Formats: sequence, C-alpha cells, structure tokens
Amino acid sequence: MKIFTYSKASGTAAQAIQEATNKTDSAYIAGGTNLIDLMKDMVLTPAHLVDINGLNMSSVTKLDGGGVRIGALARNSDVANHPLIRENYPVLSRALLSGASPQLRNMATTGGNLLQRTRCSYFYDTASACNKRTPGTGCDAIDGYNRMHAVLGGSAKCIAVNPSDMNVALAALDANVFVSSGSGERKIRFVDFHKLPGNTPHIETVLEPHELITAIELPAAGFNKNWCYLKVRDRASYAFALVSAAVCLQMDGSRIKEARLALGGVGTKPWRASDVEKMLVGKTADEKLFKNIADMAMKSAKGYEHNKFKIEMGKRTIVRALKVAAGGVA
Repeated sequence: MKIFTYSKASGTAAQAIQEATNKTDSAYIAGGTNLIDLMKDMVLTPAHLVDINGLNMSSVTKLDGGGVRIGALARNSDVANHPLIRENYPVLSRALLSGASPQLRNMATTGGNLLQRTRCSYFYDTASACNKRTPGTGCDAIDGYNRMHAVLGGSAKCIAVNPSDMNVALAALDANVFVSSGSGERKIRFVDFHKLPGNTPHIETVLEPHELITAIELPAAGFNKNWCYLKVRDRASYAFALVSAAVCLQMDGSRIKEARLALGGVGTKPWRASDVEKMLVGKTADEKLFKNIADMAMKSAKGYEHNKFKIEMGKRTIVRALKVAAGGVA
C-alpha cells in the first residue's frame, strides 16, 4: 500500500468537500469495504483520504408527499432492515441482503455502494492490461478468461461488469442521486449516474472531481406487492451475480399497468431495460409474453468465449422474475 495522509471531516458536507479540494489527489472514505482493498492491491493510490463518517448523512426519512430519502452514509444493513424500506421498497431490501456478507453490509454505505468498482480480475491485477485502471493499455479480459464479464453495454475497450446488487434495484425504482460540490447541490437520475465504457472506461460515473454523494431519494411508488429480486450465482451467499433481475409491476388483475425491469451481472452499468418495459404495459401476464420480453431484453447481448451462457441464463432469469412478480408477494 502506498503511504497516504488522513483527515477526519466533521460538520457539513461543504466543509468535507473543501477539505478534499484543498488536497492533491484526495478521496473520500466511509465504510472502506472496497476502497481499502483497492489501495492494498495498488489499484487505487490516493495521496490523501478524507473520512466523512462524522457527517450527518446516515438517516432514512420519509419525504413529504411520499418517497424516502436515504443518507449516503446509511449502512447497507440498516437500509435493508429499515421498516420504511422493507414495507414500501422490498425489492431494494432483498437486493441489499443478497449482497456481500453480514459483516460487510454492516460497514458498507449507500453512497459507497453506488461507486463500487468492478470485480474484474484483470482490473485488480496491476500486471494485466486494463483500460479501466490504466487508460490506453488494452483489455486482457476480451481475449482472456471472461466468465464473469458483461454481455450488455461493453466496448472494444472494456467488458467489466458492474457488481452491485443495490444498484440494480435502484435502477428499477427510478431513484435519484443527490450530490454536492463547491457549486452547490444537484440531482441526477440514477439511470444517468453510471456511464457506459465506450472509449473512456476509466470514467465510470458523471461525478465531477470532489463531488460528494449526499443522499438517494426513492419515489413514492415502491411496488410493495408485485416485485421480485432474483440473483443467480455460483453459491448461495457471498458471491457476485452471474445474472440478476429486479422486477417491479403494478397489476390490475392479470393485466400489467406499469412495469420496471433492471438487470445485474450482465451489464457494464446497472442495466435498465426501459424499451421492453413499455412492451409489458397493457398486456396480460403470461409465459409467452415473458419469453418474448426476455428475448428482446437480451437482443443486443454479445457473449465472449467464457460468458456466452449468460445470454440464455439472462433470458431464463427474466422470465422467472416476471412470473414471481406477477404472482404477487404474500
């Protein structure tokens, strides 16, 4: 690990931002469940860390007019088990509880989870070529062992998958992300927060330098009856998704009035399947419809030597998740 300096922010987000701005090559640290690993492996080498755990950003509160605001420092386990989330946004609760281990969920923060870096083995191996880690060096994953990599949203520069479970649920729920900088606060639609790799895979989000995530807001519609978060993985716990699906439906009998579908484990960013959602609205829920939707959702998928199976697995996961959601949750 590279030697670094450390300071503990207290007071307001503005003060923390100013402290980070005043330091050369600084980074914010909260739970540290991803950042510290990356620093140990010399993948990230910030010269200064600003500890933001002292900021008042850990509450989960109900908004006037509906919806919920989740502070960026709220721990994953606290969010997953919060009554407002369990009762009104169960797909988010299930997604959070599907990730990592209890120990990690007790430390990991909501804001940090948004910024969780890929688990691509070539990204973590500083001896490998990785455009995400070192722009312009190439991508060893494309012709290497790519079983865990993306089949949607990749480019000739990068096929690393976004690993977060929480992000898939937030995409389906149409969340908004609030960030602060020296210029004030701005709101970003969650589906616009992460960027596709294109020719710049090292730029993963729309955050500007030293911008600080302060909160996530969920709209009033939580889909607390017809929903499903389905995660397919190599083992029952503490494993990243091969494929995952977050489905939220509003039903009128067997007819679908509103639909949300987001995928994980297959995309270079949390993958919102907006186009196929429109094809579900107004239709009667049945297996034939769901199979057609799954085919359309994976139509643009591109498999590589070791991950071609994800395309068919993705289709089956979508069909199963739609069936569960349409059937309702007791």
